[in-house]
Parts: sequence; C-alpha cells; structure tokens
Amino acid sequence: MALARLRSVPWFGANRRLWTFHGGIHIPDEKALSNAAPVELAPLPRFLVIPLQQHLGAPARPLVGVGERVFKGQTIAEANGYISAPVHASSSGILIAIEERPVAHPSGLSALCAVIETDGEDTWAELPPPLPDYPRLDPQIVRERIRWAGVVGMGGATFPTHVKLSPGTDREIQTLILNGAECEPYITCDDRLMREHGHRILEGARIMRHLLGAARVLIGIEDNKPEAIAALRDALSETDLRDATEVVPIPTLYPSGGEKQLIRILTGREVPTQGLPAHIGMVCQNVASAAAVADAVLEGRPLISRIVTVTGRAIAAPRNLEVRIGTPASALIAHCGGYRETPRKLICGGPMMGFALSHPEAPLTKGTNCLLALTAAESPDPGPPLACIRCGRCADVCPAKLLPQQLYWHARAKDLDRVQDYNLFDCIECGCCAQVCPSHIPLVQYYRYAKTEVYAREQEKRKAEQARARHEAKQARLERQEHERQDRLRRQKAALEAKPSPDAASEDPRKAMIEAARQRVAAKKAATPGD
Repeated sequence: MALARLRSVPWFGANRRLWTFHGGIHIPDEKALSNAAPVELAPLPRFLVIPLQQHLGAPARPLVGVGERVFKGQTIAEANGYISAPVHASSSGILIAIEERPVAHPSGLSALCAVIETDGEDTWAELPPPLPDYPRLDPQIVRERIRWAGVVGMGGATFPTHVKLSPGTDREIQTLILNGAECEPYITCDDRLMREHGHRILEGARIMRHLLGAARVLIGIEDNKPEAIAALRDALSETDLRDATEVVPIPTLYPSGGEKQLIRILTGREVPTQGLPAHIGMVCQNVASAAAVADAVLEGRPLISRIVTVTGRAIAAPRNLEVRIGTPASALIAHCGGYRETPRKLICGGPMMGFALSHPEAPLTKGTNCLLALTAAESPDPGPPLACIRCGRCADVCPAKLLPQQLYWHARAKDLDRVQDYNLFDCIECGCCAQVCPSHIPLVQYYRYAKTEVYAREQEKRKAEQARARHEAKQARLERQEHERQDRLRRQKAALEAKPSPDAASEDPRKAMIEAARQRVAAKKAATPGD
C-alpha cells in the first residue's frame, strides 16, 4: 500500500483551487465489485430487530407495548433529550418483544431492541403532510420535522441532523459542505445514491442551506467516481441552485472523507483542536443525510431504510441494496447468494474504520453503510504484534497531525492524563497508522480503549461531583433550617420579654380561675343550711 507524499502546494481541480491535508494513504480500489449494478430493494424479512439507539446521544424511549400492531413509518420510540433521535417501524406487523439483542457495535454487547414480526402487507402509518412551502415557515418547524423523521449522520457518525442544523444565533454559517467522498475502498452506497438520486440530494441541500442561511454549497466527491460527479452536475444544471452550488472532484486519498480533512481540501480552513466546523462558519453533512432530509420535509417520510453495500470477495454476488432498518445481516448475505467461501472476517463498515460483526443476526441500523465479507487473501493474518521500532511512519500518515507512537505508549501505560495531552480526541480512528505500522501494532484499538477509559473516568468524576453537590446542598439546607429555628426562638423570647408586667391574677390565668371557683364553692356552702 503506497503512502501519500506530503504536498506543500495546493491541488487544483477543474474549476477551483484545492488544498491538501497532512498524511493520508493510497488504498487499492475495490469499488468495482459492487458499483456496476443499480440499487435493488432488499426483501422484507420475517422479523425486524430495531435497536432503540441508532444515534449518538441518549437512547430513544419506547412508545408502544408488546403485542401491539404497528405500521410502517410509525414512531415506536421517541427522542429522549435534545441530542437524541426517534425510531420508527420499518414495516407493519406485531411488536413481539422489547428486549436485549445482539447489535452492530464495536463492543460486541447487546442493546435494547424492538422486535417486529412483519405481516407482509407493508402498510403505512398516517404520516404528517409534506412541507413544500418550507421557505415561508418558521425554520424551527422544519427542524422539528427533521427531528421527527429521525434523520442522523449516515456516513457513520450518526449525530442527530437537526442538532447540526441548529448552530445557534451566535454562529454565522457561510458554507454547507456535502460529503460524497466515500473514501473507504469497498463502499459504494453513496456512489450509487448520487448516480440514481441526485435530485433528492440537491433538494436536501436546498433545505439545509435555507435552515443554515449558508451562502454556498460545496459537494466534494473523490475523482474515482466520475459517473456520480457527472450525474450530480447534470441534476444541478436543472435547478436554480447552480449559482450557489458546486460539485467539486477531489483527489482520491484516504481519508479525504473525514469531516475535517474534507473541509481542509475544499476551503483550506482548519477546524480547531476540539472544535467544530461551525466554529469556522461551516457545516458538513453526508449526501445520504441530505436525501433523508428531502424525504422528511418534502414527502413527510421518516428514515426507515437506507442503501447498504454488501461486498467482499467472499460474497457470491456483491451489490447495493435498499435495506429496511432492522434487517438482520444474515438476510442480506443470503439475498446476495451467500458466501463463495467462508469469510475470514465479516465487517460492519469498511476495512479501515469498520469493526468485526460479532453476530450474523445483528440488525442493520441508520449508520450501517456496508457489510464486508473478506477472504483470507483479502485480509491475511499479520501475525502477532512486534515491538515498536520507532520508525515514525505512523506520524507521517496521520491526517490529524498527531503523534500516534506517543499516544500508543501512554495508552498502553494507562496514563490517561498524558494521552489527553497529546490530543487523543482529535484522533478520527481512520486506521492509517495501523495500516503502515511494520510491527503490526493494532494502534487504533489502543486509542479506542483510552477514549473509553477517559469517558468512564469523566463519568465517574461527574457522578462524584453530583453526589458532592447533593451532599453540600443537603448540609446547607439543614444549616438554614437550624438558623431559622434559632431565629424563631429568639423572636419568641424577645416578644415575651417585651410584654408589660401583669398583676398577680393576670400573671397566671389558671390560678385566677381556680381561686374564683374555690370562692364560688365556699359561698355556696355558706348559703346552704347545715344538717
């Protein structure tokens, strides 16, 4: 695998100046395995297993109970917080369980899922009306529609889209960037989407540009996708977006599809460390997310399906499929003819940033763009990792300008403070460092481990701070109550001391009453004759 040479001069595309980013690698292109045929609709499985968390943020909260009939497009779990997204039924049927099931996740752990036994009728629920006049509506109404539809980042990050389209009044967004780079070597779902549904993507771009108030739209596509570039340009020529939108071919270099790297290529701007693109006036969205936004606003349809690439030389007939969310991975593999040979690895995602699928029945989610079955020849065993020889190749190819070797040493030593000093969270886990490491050290695994430990430590720290705050609040409340009691007693004592001195009779009303009663009894006896 050839390394990219570091460039000190800008690239120049056909119509505009382009910049380079640090590092990167050239990876052999395997896209021809799956991108020749149009997208097919995957068959409806008997059971849909729909995870309640398919997004960054809080898991969705179930709205329906076991045994209820649900309809296609019906909201079955509502967003649980601002950074969250609702989940919808991908087809009609009976909800037979809400339980822990294996899911597509790097941890290999199970998660809460809604299990639907489909009825084969694919009956739609009642959907909200389209919003064709969205430019005249309050932008918050349009954002709420996108939130209702459960649209998230479909390039893999799965960040709720309505949040990225709400940058705040203190941030002026000048540029909307659509990411069509698709730099992983096997994945072609965005390629086919751009070829076949360019108008949907552009309509989504129009809606997002309106919500952000952006002056321009840049669509970055790697130059190994000439058909997609031509299709989007043809679609653009038929719209009034052409004066403010540009389809920009960029050189094929992994990981040009990274958000910060694509912004650098197209604009020359650098997103600050631990910063967001909005901090420099930009928002980046995946082309599939743009199409989903158009469906939500112009059709009133939630995100219940997506295009998935099923590929790898272990697959009998690789292709791209329109897949309902919740379809088991095994059903897609069977639809593609099964395996030519037993795969060495079954990966969710691409070979660089994907992860091994722990269970073939794990369901496809909004963030799943590829199922990759690699043969032993495609993914040979590198053998056990060797000692680091301090060659520096990892630093040469790191697109985030980090020092992977130092991150590795500190992560291995569990020195979480030092690993953060070296900007661990700027790592995008692209895998370039591990790909070029002559010692075959699984560097990204160490970085993921360190991030998880830092997150866990921060969570424990937050819990401890919350407990301390509760204890201090309780102590303050008890002290306040004691002060109030003492003040009340002092006021009562002062009031008693301030009263004038009463006479003997009034000094003790009870004694006066007793004395008066005694006198009445004595008078009565005196008036009564004796025996």
